[in-house]
Amino acid sequence: MRVRELRIGTVNTASSTLLVPALRDLRTLQDTGGVEVINAQQAEIHRGLAEGTLDLGTVNVLPGDDVPVGLVASELIHGQPVACLRTDHPLAAGDHVTVAQLREQHFVAMRPGYVMHRFAHRLFAGTMPPTTYATDGAEMGKAMVAEGLGISILPDYSISADPLVTAGVITTRPIHGDGTTVSLLMLRRNAEHVPAQLRDLQSALVRHASAYRSRASA
Repeated sequence: MRVRELRIGTVNTASSTLLVPALRDLRTLQDTGGVEVINAQQAEIHRGLAEGTLDLGTVNVLPGDDVPVGLVASELIHGQPVACLRTDHPLAAGDHVTVAQLREQHFVAMRPGYVMHRFAHRLFAGTMPPTTYATDGAEMGKAMVAEGLGISILPDYSISADPLVTAGVITTRPIHGDGTTVSLLMLRRNAEHVPAQLRDLQSALVRHASAYRSRASA
């Protein structure tokens, strides 16, 4: 019997680090049914989970952000916002970048509705770089950086293990003077019954998150 298709909402973060490896594990365990991965903004994921059109969600949060009533949240990993830039960019020669340096660059921002959009406006104190591109999610942001359109600010766990990093195209630098923490949450509805396929996917995400934390601490 075919298992019901799972629908996963994501803000397009930690795809190479967690989501894709977890989906690969799920296929090994249960090679039936299907999984639909939907790129969406955080509010859309909250709404989809509450309405039952999504089974699971992954979202970024900053300290103090609340989770809507009726949803169960588990922190998978946490890290810091970092500058994402091409490896041949002049700023990649240093061991960090400053806000003043970032403000002088072409900038690839996330659209309103993403945590990194809110963080960037806070970091730049409302005065954004003069040339700014806006896009949806880390994957397109990294692609635009790789094509030389500018620098982006993303969670470090959204860039770690990315094929563009392993290929030597893009890299990261910490932002000098900023100690902000950003966390990746796994969200689901508060329900007594959780289908086996969904339980297996959650377990795979937790397992890969634990491996990521171990690598990061080492």
